[in-house]
Amino acid sequence: MLERLFKLREEPDQAKPFLHHLEDLRFMLIKMAAVLVSCMFGSFFFRHELVKIIQRPLVLVDPSAVAKLQTFGVADSITISFTLAFYAGLVVSFPMLLLFLAQFVVPGLTRREKKVVLPSIAVGTFLFLGGVSFCYFAILPQALQFFLHDTQSLNWTPNWTVREYFSFVTQMMIAFGAAFELPVAVVVLVYLNIVSFHLLHNTRPYAYLAVLALAAVIAPTPDLISFLSLGVPMCLLYEGCIWIAWLIEKRRPQVNPIAPIP
Repeated sequence: MLERLFKLREEPDQAKPFLHHLEDLRFMLIKMAAVLVSCMFGSFFFRHELVKIIQRPLVLVDPSAVAKLQTFGVADSITISFTLAFYAGLVVSFPMLLLFLAQFVVPGLTRREKKVVLPSIAVGTFLFLGGVSFCYFAILPQALQFFLHDTQSLNWTPNWTVREYFSFVTQMMIAFGAAFELPVAVVVLVYLNIVSFHLLHNTRPYAYLAVLALAAVIAPTPDLISFLSLGVPMCLLYEGCIWIAWLIEKRRPQVNPIAPIP
């Protein structure tokens, strides 16, 4: 797998040794880790604001439920804050992480393919933030209201812990942000001639099965509501990717075959 990735980033007239590719990969991972850790520690100093943001969907559903959130660990205030800062740092550093990844692959791309890199980073960042926002404003309030009312319908008291609530909310938002990256991944693969419209169209049933399986894996909880709220948008995004691929291939200049010499 690494050899195929390294061949993709090699320039046509210049082949690099395998160890040089590994060195570039190591340097890229170090830069990504440094940016992520820096954004994480920067986000930690705004933990009080982050806590209010994460608790807001619950406030909209039931303001009294926030006061009922419980902690059972002595150091929960610090450990949960670091976990929250990690996810916030991941969101903040996401454009830079995409840029470092693109810089690693760019050397082996053609001039035409390099023109796709920066727009892909911009669109990828927009879609990631769009997925996070869609989950935060549209999905989370509805999901929390359902779980809250369902618990009360069983005559149970919904005493949630801070760790469980924060884990559910943050993982749900990150999962939606990652799911919304699907169009960018497909468009890049189409531009690189790795996949085509006909391939995406003909394998649609298998792709839907794979997408739903992925949604089941990245959903923060194994319940049906989380699965459907994540799986259905991913299937709709994949359907949109099929027609985006069709549009790209339609606008791609066709190479006329050379007429045979009589």
